[in-house]
Amino acid sequence: MDECPRCQSPLERFSLGDAETLACNGCGFADVPVEHESKEFRYESWQDAFHRFYEQ
Repeated sequence: MDECPRCQSPLERFSLGDAETLACNGCGFADVPVEHESKEFRYESWQDAFHRFYEQ
């Protein structure tokens, strides 16, 4: 059985379809790949926000 890299508790294996991951109930560790790149944030005026809202 795999051990948690943080607290050495036993890891549980979860799968859904073809996806599979390991997680620790002890400390909350989850072996999930994460993208850490941030995307450029575009500020929006209230007027633009209202136009976007009413267009949908």
